[in-house]
Amino acid sequence: MLLDDLSKDLGALRDAHLLRARRIVEPLPPGSPRAGHPAWIRMRETGADGIERVRDLLSFAGNDYLGLSRHPALVEAAREAAARYGVGSTASPSVCGHWEPHEQLERELAAFVGLPRATLFHSGYAANTGVIPALVERGDAVISDSLNHACLIDGARLSRAEVRIVPHLDLAALDAELRATAGARRRLVIADAVFSMDGDIAPIGEMLDLCERHDAWLMVDDAHGFGVLGEAGRGTHVHLGLAGRLSRGAQQRFIYMATLGKAAGVAGAFVAGVAPLVDWLVQRARTYMFATAAPPAQAQALRAALRVIAEEGWRRERLEQLRTLLRSGLLRQAATLLPSPTAIQPLIVGESAAAVDLMSRLLDVGLWAPAIRPPTVPAGTARLRISLSAAHEAADVQRLVNAIAAPHDAEASAA
Repeated sequence: MLLDDLSKDLGALRDAHLLRARRIVEPLPPGSPRAGHPAWIRMRETGADGIERVRDLLSFAGNDYLGLSRHPALVEAAREAAARYGVGSTASPSVCGHWEPHEQLERELAAFVGLPRATLFHSGYAANTGVIPALVERGDAVISDSLNHACLIDGARLSRAEVRIVPHLDLAALDAELRATAGARRRLVIADAVFSMDGDIAPIGEMLDLCERHDAWLMVDDAHGFGVLGEAGRGTHVHLGLAGRLSRGAQQRFIYMATLGKAAGVAGAFVAGVAPLVDWLVQRARTYMFATAAPPAQAQALRAALRVIAEEGWRRERLEQLRTLLRSGLLRQAATLLPSPTAIQPLIVGESAAAVDLMSRLLDVGLWAPAIRPPTVPAGTARLRISLSAAHEAADVQRLVNAIAAPHDAEASAA
């Protein structure tokens, strides 16, 4: 009975073109022309006919924005640390899992983003679902942007605080909700700094103004801005000119989370803020307290990543050049692109079936750009989420533009 229900529900997802498929990905084998290139992958998937297909693809799907996932400095740092420390941390941080590389990385991350302290988490999801319930509970209020990532949404739900949703980046609505929740013991405003499906940027400065006025915290999830935006890639808050302000009194209300598996090219996440905040999270964030710490080798790879991010500014410059090239090429075709100033470039297709069809056509010509469908995005806004990387070249982007244009060119010729 229970499994019959699951089978029926899976069938409904399949019929609605909403069934998610896991594809097995690996690097191109040695000897291939693009072996070792971060933007190229070999994908294996089994079709409905039971036949396995293997394709070598130029990927516009991942979040390796700076192309660091296979950077020699990171690989060597991880290799040397694994030889010295082993491949596991052996325990949670509060037992004996907080190794010297973890401590050094936390200090370097805090300095990098311009905040007093930082602590590590396994992932952005673990950070958000740990931090929010550690800070607010029943009798408190969370005010959340309508397009926030699932991990912020789930963190708010787990907290058992009253959750209020405001329209996307609507400052007037945020102000109204802060006024309406004045009786709450604590209030926490949560938002993505860069929204993962649209690529737009939150007005952090104006949101911080409101939080200061109404005595609330502001927590931003900078998963897609850290390493990419701001001077030396120091984050969206730096990009928006808030570094000076956050070095003074405003930092008391500011909670910064970023992931380390995107621009940094490795894995994990961290939360930064003032010392009492970070100390409290170490004591009360359950996803930190009750999880085995990440391997020390991972921390050493991330320390190398921070150095590369700061020193190799050409990677961010190339990313911006590729973004301009992609947008100009697609907009000339009258494509519906959201106005994203980031590496995330959403191409709106409309219905889920059409998005899947376009994704499949690109796969057939060796390009991988995933279709994003409801419930991840609102109904009628299914899209290709094109992710650019400094590992791409101008010719790669032009190839994608031409492939997207091909069906339109054929239709125009037929007309």
